[in-house]
Amino acid sequence: MKIVFVSPEVAPFSKVGGLADVARFLPAALAARGHDVQVVTPYYLNPGTEALSVTRLPETFEVPVSWKRHQTEILSAENENGVRTLLINCAELFAREGVYGNAFGDYEDNAERFIYFSRAVVELCLALELSPEVIHVHDWPCGLIPVYLKTLYQDLAPLRDTVSVFTVHNMASQGLFWHFDMPLTGLGWDLFHSEALEFFGKINLLKAGLVFADKVTTVSPTYAQEILTPELGYGLEGVIKNRQADLSAVLNGVDYHIWDPGGDSHLSCAYSAANLSGKEQCREQLARTFKLDRQAGPMTVAFITRLVERKGLDILQEAVDDLLALPVNLVVMGHGPDKYQAWLFEEARRHSGRLGVQIPYQESLAHQIIAGSDVLLMPSRFEPCGLEQLYALRYGTVPIVRDTGGLKDTVTDVDADPERGTGFLFSDYSAPALARALNRAWQLFQNRSRWEQVMKNGMARNYSWDVAAEKYEQVYLSARDARAGR
Repeated sequence: MKIVFVSPEVAPFSKVGGLADVARFLPAALAARGHDVQVVTPYYLNPGTEALSVTRLPETFEVPVSWKRHQTEILSAENENGVRTLLINCAELFAREGVYGNAFGDYEDNAERFIYFSRAVVELCLALELSPEVIHVHDWPCGLIPVYLKTLYQDLAPLRDTVSVFTVHNMASQGLFWHFDMPLTGLGWDLFHSEALEFFGKINLLKAGLVFADKVTTVSPTYAQEILTPELGYGLEGVIKNRQADLSAVLNGVDYHIWDPGGDSHLSCAYSAANLSGKEQCREQLARTFKLDRQAGPMTVAFITRLVERKGLDILQEAVDDLLALPVNLVVMGHGPDKYQAWLFEEARRHSGRLGVQIPYQESLAHQIIAGSDVLLMPSRFEPCGLEQLYALRYGTVPIVRDTGGLKDTVTDVDADPERGTGFLFSDYSAPALARALNRAWQLFQNRSRWEQVMKNGMARNYSWDVAAEKYEQVYLSARDARAGR
């Protein structure tokens, strides 16, 4: 199939969260299965991009956004797997330091930026004569693409048979803008109603994708059920229920060429399930990097995430003294609001030798922290899928996770299944529940043979992108068959 894969962030060109990794590795897995895949994303102000052999294509085009007409260039780059990434270049809207905003918050013109981007993707397909069979789009910044395919561009021959698949990675981020931005879309006011783009008097770009896409997916089976509830549907649970027949859940995956302790160039020593001795050297290296006292804390716990409340920062704040009352060390890496960064540096000062902090996130160090830790902590309030726990499983680093979303789907509690357990789950979103889970892990950690069996159970799990790609193939075929039978 000819597939155009669209995301507002794509590693290594831009990255805010796990979506950037999905948009890097899933297209490569699809291409490896014989599909013609091209990735499309904006060209942001990213100094690292200059080193990625980006070339400018001769084709240019204009994109109308209300009374403006944005002149648009196309840049091209190939990743290490041979998949071409097409970068939409409009300096006026995207030559900025952040993807969605900066340290002061979201950009005030995000409506214009991503309305433009959605329409530019469709215009790019025409300019390059791509004629895709499937356009696979992700999250609210791409939400208007399915709308355009069924309205303004539905009668154009190159796109007449193109189907759209819309993947929701986070229902909490919806792309809500005031109704006076409607003229930016180029669509008529007849679409500003409760069955289309309108949401409590505003434009909702996530809702647009949910309503107009041929098929809808999300990133774990449990999250697909959670978004049907008011708690995690964020007002759109009724829309999801209306599309339930077209909704699929496909777990995210891992590129095991990059995330493999047996061949990871970021590590001081390789290891595998057959020979775990190298993990001890990784532990010692991590202790030296963060000046941790291994005697005071023989078990090392990692917390790698964006430092935002939904990732569990609030309950970690409340639980940190109880956690460090156990003989464990804690390493935290991420980036987020000043209040959390300041708190972490103060805690590192108070717990010198027991708590190491790295801000901001560093890719190479992430590999070293996961390899050198015994436990990965993910106490998320909600987690559509999560990637870090998948990396941890492959590295023999035992996850402690809250039983929500993809965490629940990928980690098996050792008490629920002693033979095949891979980690520890807790239900209540509270500091005491988190502390109890860590205490369970500490108790098992002292039984080395049992602990190593849990490590090996996790290392044997297969969450490769090839598994996910095969399931997306079925979604694409289903969308195409449904369109053919309309």
